[in-house]
Amino acid sequence: MAYSDFTLDGACRRFALEIEENTDLFEGVADVPISPLLRAVLEENVPLATAIHTEKARSELIVAPLLVEVRRRVDHRISLFSGIDFTVDPGQGLNGTCDFLLAASPVQLFLRAPVMAVVEAKNDNIKSGLGQCAASMVAARIFNEREQVGPTTIHGAVTTGSLWKFLKLQAGTVFIDRPEYYLDRVGTILAILLRCVEIGAV
Repeated sequence: MAYSDFTLDGACRRFALEIEENTDLFEGVADVPISPLLRAVLEENVPLATAIHTEKARSELIVAPLLVEVRRRVDHRISLFSGIDFTVDPGQGLNGTCDFLLAASPVQLFLRAPVMAVVEAKNDNIKSGLGQCAASMVAARIFNEREQVGPTTIHGAVTTGSLWKFLKLQAGTVFIDRPEYYLDRVGTILAILLRCVEIGAV
């Protein structure tokens, strides 16, 4: 079993998690201005990713540039990993690759203190990625506990590139943000991502 095999119900059963889905996790978060560079990249990339219409295209042309922008805006105080092996506990199915991990460390040569997992939704279906994201968040928390560094509250996101859904793992509860955010609200999406990577963010 691997991260991608988990359904949300399966992850909750395996890790004894409760679900809270009636909370607006980021109510009141103010949009951040979009840099001219990011605006130009998205204007070029989004139509291309939409035309190609594959997960790989959305990942490379939409998701990655947004996450790189987040790293840039915090002066590279966080690290960004794409498609890395994240084997934490194979016995519990916490193994395989993670689409994207953001970590509260400037070290880019190896993973330290993951704070956020970002999962690409399969077949443009946000719900299909929730279980994978929840399992990745559990693994990130276990990783931090073992290393005795990094937060115990872990954030997550499931995205098609054009649509974003955010999660938070705190204690035994997975909070699934009530709103979904479309790419026309990129300033809001950036603001939420920046909030999520704040060290110790809750």
